[in-house]
Order: sequence, then structure tokens, then C-alpha cells
Amino acid sequence: MIALDLNLTFIGGALLVVLILIFSMKITRQYERAVVFRFGKLRGERGPGLFFIVPLVDRIVKVDLRVRELDVPRQTVISSDNVSVDVDAVIYYKVTDSTRAIVEVEDYGAATALLAQTTLRDVLGQNELDTILSNRDELNAEIQAILDEMTGPWGIKVVTATLRDVALPENMLRAIARQAEAEREKRARIILAEGEYQASQRMNDAATLYEEKPSALKLREFQTLTEIAKEKNLIVVSTGVESARTPGEICAPAGLARAVTERRG
Repeated sequence: MIALDLNLTFIGGALLVVLILIFSMKITRQYERAVVFRFGKLRGERGPGLFFIVPLVDRIVKVDLRVRELDVPRQTVISSDNVSVDVDAVIYYKVTDSTRAIVEVEDYGAATALLAQTTLRDVLGQNELDTILSNRDELNAEIQAILDEMTGPWGIKVVTATLRDVALPENMLRAIARQAEAEREKRARIILAEGEYQASQRMNDAATLYEEKPSALKLREFQTLTEIAKEKNLIVVSTGVESARTPGEICAPAGLARAVTERRG
């Protein structure tokens, strides 16, 4: 009878030890860390892998170290030039210090989300509409730097911040379209004026050349007559040509050559 009681006691003790081992055994994944508290006091960080705690005494809080995405809700922002725009963004962050993320802030995810909304409004509100639309890379870098500095004491690292969409009022879209159209019209007029200026310079150079070499003007007249002669229904009559002064010189017109064209009946 005594031997049976000893066996039962041994079995009960073994079961108790096994249960204690089971409840004290904890496992964290490679991307997780466990913050251990003993009677409410911080005992440190454990993981990844297998570790043991004191059952009924220690409490653990697991923290995911992977990069998380934060979808910042659409915010109505008034730019420095008093234009109302709706902007939303995406923030990517991760926990670099699990102990500080648990001890320093109650809910690091919610705190980061609220801080991102406030920072987005503050940064965009200090810039004009043209800057918001054209300098997104600089604004993204500025927002990321501010968030990273403010969340650093919480053990949070902001990986990147990106403005996803900027929605403008309908009247502002029409104004921007008119501005773009006026800008294109201005460029077209400038290009046309530049072309006319260059053409006038070339014509002035040609007139100077014709004045110095009258034979060149005569060759130009022949070329023009050749082009006109391609029309089969025209008769070209050229008068007022003076004789050559020296042998081999092409006859130059007396003043301006007068061309009379008649359409064949």
C-alpha cells in the first residue's frame, strides 16, 4: 500500500513538472521578439526561438519586427496659397526596439498613425499648390524625416513615406487646364516669332549676296522660272534683260525682271 502511494506521488510529481515545463516553454518566430515582465517589472527581451519563463509569475508581450504599412486616411489640407486639396499617403515603418515600443508608448501603431496624419497636414500646409503637385519627392523625404525623428524614442523606424494621391476641386482643375493651355500658346508664339526672325536674317543675308553678285540673282530667277514652268497651263514671258558686259558673264536683269503669266485659253 505504501509502495502504491509512493508511485502515485511520483507520477503526480512528474506530471506537475511536465505541466510546469509546458507552461514555461515559449517560442517566438524569427521576426518576433518577446518582452518579459516579472511581477510587472521589465525583465528584458527574449527570442527568437525557444526560451523559458516562470509560470504564473512572468508575462510576455510579443512584438512583430516586420515592416508594416500604414494607410493614412484622406486629409483635407489648405496650402499656403489658400487652396483646399484632399491628400492621402502611405507610410511604411518597422519596430527596431521592441522593449521601447512596448514600454514608451501605449499603442505604437495607433500613435504612429495619428502622428502621420498630423505631420502630413503640417508639412503640406506650409507649401504652395504648385510645390505639392511638382515636388513630391522632396515632400516625401521631409515627411519621412519628421516622422522618423519623432518616433525614434518609441523604437520605431519609418522606412518610407509616399504621397499617394492629391485631389483638387473641379474649379481648380479647370483653372490649371487654362493655365497650361495659355503656357502652350505662349511657347507656340515664341517659336513662331523666333522662326520669323531667323528667316528675316537669312533673307537679309541673301539680299546682301545678290547685291554683291548680280549673277546669283539671275540664277535665282532662272530657278523660279523653272519651277513655274512645271505648270503646263501657264505661259511665262520675261522682259527687261540687259546684255552681258563681259564674255562668260550671265546676263543680269535691268532692275527687277518683270514676269507676265497668262493662263492658256
